[in-house]
Amino acid sequence: MEQGDRSKSIGLPLTISIIAISFSAIFVKWSDAPASILSMYRMWLASILMLPIVWKYRAEFKKITKKDWFFLFFSGLFLALHFVLWFGSLKLTTVASSTIILALQPIVSMIGGFFLFKERTNGTALITMGIAIVGAMMIGWGDFGLNMDAIRGDILSFLSVIAVVGYLLIVQSTVKNVLHWIYSFSVFLSASIVLTIYNLLAGVPFSGYPAKEWGIFLLLAIVPTVSHVINNWLLNYVNATTISMSILGEPVGATILAILLLGEHLAGWQIVGGILVLLGVFLFLIQQKKPRHIKTIVQSEN
Repeated sequence: MEQGDRSKSIGLPLTISIIAISFSAIFVKWSDAPASILSMYRMWLASILMLPIVWKYRAEFKKITKKDWFFLFFSGLFLALHFVLWFGSLKLTTVASSTIILALQPIVSMIGGFFLFKERTNGTALITMGIAIVGAMMIGWGDFGLNMDAIRGDILSFLSVIAVVGYLLIVQSTVKNVLHWIYSFSVFLSASIVLTIYNLLAGVPFSGYPAKEWGIFLLLAIVPTVSHVINNWLLNYVNATTISMSILGEPVGATILAILLLGEHLAGWQIVGGILVLLGVFLFLIQQKKPRHIKTIVQSEN
């Protein structure tokens, strides 16, 4: 496929992917259900919706070793933690602040790779990381002018980044021979079980939610998943770094949707900080020219 034709062919699906993942934050904002319930039903419904595909590839389960099952479970634990923290963040702060901080994922991945795999980086990467971190601090400063709940929301969003990077690092470093559909289903199911146990222990009610909430649960299970399916398909035509760039589209798309659908407004510090975060992450991604482990784990899992 020629370069020009390829750009045209991936443009529409990539745009659809960004829009789909951007709605994730909007759905959470529309919901009055607890973050742990939103997370739990999203994972259970996503697991159920995947059953036809998983049944088709059921023979792949025989290839999973005991060690792989161990790490798949802990991947689900980290994914469950990510959703609870991020959904909780959205209950406290703006869509813009929460999703822009979430865009720090590639930077946190690089730091995780350094400590866990002794991966080295260059001075340029450190500079771009610094730009993004300064931007995140400015977002927090802007939220400080709102209320302390917004600050707590920013902190939860950052903790959710650490959780999702932990999930991705486990998957990338330990589960190499498991078909994507099977590992996604296994991780979703593990996350569902972890979240169910958490809600039982915390005494969070499982029922009594109106039809609107059940509609949001289903939308969360379907729409963001469409983004992941599209991205996995696009990997047949473009490299992981190209797909990783779409992580920068989510905070932009989600912020625009929040302004239009939720009536949210941005403070001056948030706008400047958001631009710095996106600029820093963008420069970090484009300067990663050599194939490295860290580049394969920056796909959004929202």
